[in-house]
Formats: sequence, C-alpha cells, structure tokens
Amino acid sequence: MTANESLKKIYGKISASDKIAFLSAFICGLLIHMPAMLMDVPNHDGLSSMYFSQNMITSGRWFLAVVCAASSFYTVPWIIGLIGLLELAVTAVLIKRIFEIENGITIFVISALLVAFPSLASTFAYVFTLDGYMAGLLLAVLAVYAAKKGHFVLGGISLAFSLGTYQAYLPFAMLLSVCLVWEKMASGEKNAIKKCLEYIYMGMIGAVLYIVLLKILLVIEGKVLDTYQGIDNLENAGLSNRISALPSLYKDFVSFTFSKGFLTGDVCAAAGGILAVCAAVSAIYLVIKNALYKKAWFYFVLLITAVLVPFSANVVLMITPDVKYHLIMRYQWVLFLIVSVVICDKCVGRLDKDKYKTLLSWAGFAAAFAIVIAYAVTDNIGYTNLQRKYEKTYAYALRLLDRIEQTDGYYQGVPIAIMGVIGDDEFPTTEITAPATSEMIGLNGDYLIYTSDNYEAFIKYYMGATLNFVSEEKEAEIYYSDEYIAMESFPGDTSVKMIDGIICVKTEDALRD
Repeated sequence: MTANESLKKIYGKISASDKIAFLSAFICGLLIHMPAMLMDVPNHDGLSSMYFSQNMITSGRWFLAVVCAASSFYTVPWIIGLIGLLELAVTAVLIKRIFEIENGITIFVISALLVAFPSLASTFAYVFTLDGYMAGLLLAVLAVYAAKKGHFVLGGISLAFSLGTYQAYLPFAMLLSVCLVWEKMASGEKNAIKKCLEYIYMGMIGAVLYIVLLKILLVIEGKVLDTYQGIDNLENAGLSNRISALPSLYKDFVSFTFSKGFLTGDVCAAAGGILAVCAAVSAIYLVIKNALYKKAWFYFVLLITAVLVPFSANVVLMITPDVKYHLIMRYQWVLFLIVSVVICDKCVGRLDKDKYKTLLSWAGFAAAFAIVIAYAVTDNIGYTNLQRKYEKTYAYALRLLDRIEQTDGYYQGVPIAIMGVIGDDEFPTTEITAPATSEMIGLNGDYLIYTSDNYEAFIKYYMGATLNFVSEEKEAEIYYSDEYIAMESFPGDTSVKMIDGIICVKTEDALRD
C-alpha cells in the first residue's frame, strides 16, 4: 500500500464529528490567537527565555523539556503556536469523545470555548513554553479518556506525564472525572461504582508514578525542589497545613467563579447567565425525566458533587498552599461552560416538543457563541496591550541607554548598575485595558520591565547593546550608599551618575530616607 493510499485509509476512518472538533479548535485558535503567533513580543519572563532548555525539574516539571524539544528551545512564536494549537485541537477531539457529542453545532461551540478561554491568551504571553503546556493539558485529558475506556493504568501513566509537564492541569482531569462519575451514576448503570473507582485508581497511579519519577530524576541530576510557587510543599507541607488551606480553597472558588475575572464584561456576564439558566433548566428536566429525584442516592451524590467540584477545581491550593494562583492555572474553569453546553445538548435530544427544542438549542447556542466572541475580543485586547507594553518599554529603554552613553566617563564595557523598576512617580500608568486584562497575567500592566535583570535582557536582545552589569553583591553595596540614596529617579538630572567608576542608574520611585 502506497503512502497516499495509507493516508487516505487513515483519513477515512476518522469520524466526521472528530474532524469538526479538530478543525473548529484549530481554525478558531488561529483566528483568535494569530496576533500572538505573528509578533515577537516577550513578557517579563520571556526576556530571559529567548533560548531556554526548559529543564525545570526543580519545579517538578521533569517532562517539560522533552515535549518542548520539537519546537527547539528558541522562542519562535509561529512554530510554537502552531504546535500548541494542534495539541489543543486533539484535546478538543478527546473532550468531544469523553462527552459523546455528535451534534456538529455543539462540537463547534465546545471547541471554540476551549481555544477562546482567556487562560490560553495568558499562556500565549509565555509563548516560549506554550507548546509544552498544551501537551500537558492534552495528556491530562487523554488520561481521563483512557480511564473512561477502561484503561485506567494507561490513564495513570498519561496523568503522571501530564503532571511532569505542568501540574496545573491536574484540576482539569479531576473535574472531567467528576463529570463522568456523575453521568454514570445518573444513568443507573450497575457498574457505576466500579467506574468511579477506576478514575480514583487512575489518579492514584498517576500521582505515585509522578512522585517516584520526580525523586529518581532529582537524584540523578543532583537537585532538590525549588521554593518557587511553593512546589517544595510536595515534600515539606504536612497534613495539617493542607487541611488548613481548605477554607481558602472554597472561598477562592466562589470569588473567582462569580467575579469578572471569569466572565469579563457585561455582555459576557449576561451570556454566561443565560447559558447557566439553560443548563440548570436542562439538568432539572433530565432529573425529572429519569426520575432521579425518587432515588435516595441521588441526593447523597448531589451533596458529594457540590463538595468535590470546588475542591477539584482548586486542588492546587491544597497541594501547594503558597502558590500564586494566576489565570494560566485556571484553564479548568472552561469546563463549567463546556459542561453547560453539553447538558443543554443532552436535554435537547430528550425533549418531546419541537418548540422547546428550538428555544433551548438557540438560547444555549447563542449564549455560548456570545461568550466565545467576548473572550476572543478580550484575548486580543490583551495582545494589543502586550504590543503597547513593548513599544513603551522600547521608548523608555532608548532614553535610558542614551543617558548612559552620554554620561561623563562612559566607555564601551564600563561597569553599570541599573537599580529599581520603572517608577510610577515619574511615569504614571498609561494603561487603559485594565478593566479587561487585570486578571490576564503576562498581558496586563504598562511595561515589560519587572526586575532589574529585565533591563539587561531587553537592551541586549531588542536594542543590540551589550552592557557590562555589575554583580548583585556590588549592586546591593551601591544601593545602600549615601550617594545612591541622594540621587533622583530617572529621568531626573542626577538619576544617572558615575560612582567609583560605576555608572549607576536609579529608576525607582522617590528619594529614600
């Protein structure tokens, strides 16, 4: 059989619904996120990751370097973006299969929601690692899909490699598992308890295998877990500390779910409300239709679900209570929208009267599609602000570099110390996108400069000037000297000054006592 014949045969075996899911996610992803793929604009972390080996084993991400290798370790947004969207398109196919959806419109909507959700836009701000993160999400969803098919051991292995790529997608897998357990219980299948246990086995296998491989690789590389994002709590945090994190876990769930950080803007909030009502009505109808309210176990499972859903969504806060929980780590919230659409679809298939089918299907579709559009707009507001951050940072750094080169005593290779970040006193904020982007880490703010190290990287990679920065120890010594304290902040007359053969630049706010 020729290569052409083989490919045709493989293509013919792919169902139409799988093709819809894949193409919907990939094309919508391109339409929404192409600005980030076509521009080379780093965020603050990206400045130090123009070439990054992705060896983050000290953060527990022992598989990240492997999955990022295909795009090289250079930051090439177009290639990384394409790989990431292809991985996300496969994820959309798996989600479609997990929920057993065959309606083309429903498949399109859930695929579009997956790629439009603002967590992906924030991840694009960290494009140097996006393909790795999307592989982590794909492996997490693949773990649930394997368990659903009865292969919980393979699912556990997939989950372990997902955790080894990025631990933040564990909640995604847990929420999907909770949904499938509930579906099994509601269907009244005799093996519902057995299937529930298989998801638990999958999770246990994944967690144990992840920890075992992590410990082995740490020993091989002679390293220990870092304190970054509290990842060292995997080993150090006791049971009492984890239990004490539970109240904040549930509080955060309520706060984020019902804040504009989740449903941005009035249009999106209104559409989300309509979709929630449609899903609630659909769920109630299905409960009545299947006479679930007559069964005692229904209320017990309902209570357990109410406890498990917030816990699953925010389990990261229990594993590492000190984590800075930002939007990239909240991708699992898109499942609440996807599940709402799925419930409406299931209900439409059971309704007897055409007028109710028409009303529910159109209301649910219109609301979900409005959310997709609103998220797409929000994502691109974020990308626009990222571009503006770059332009403002370039203009600022150009003035800074010019002042340095005009300082008496300057010569190529002169030691330089730039201390502080861009001061708000001298440069008040000019950002106007905060109402839309305040929660979108990596895309919010005014400048790309967040630490003094960012100056060196930005000036080197984007302005073509290599400066001779002094050591941190020498910088600290200067920082507390009387001469430095007396200096004005940039662009003041005394903000750039030669002190003991070192050009010192003060960019922080106001004089210190």
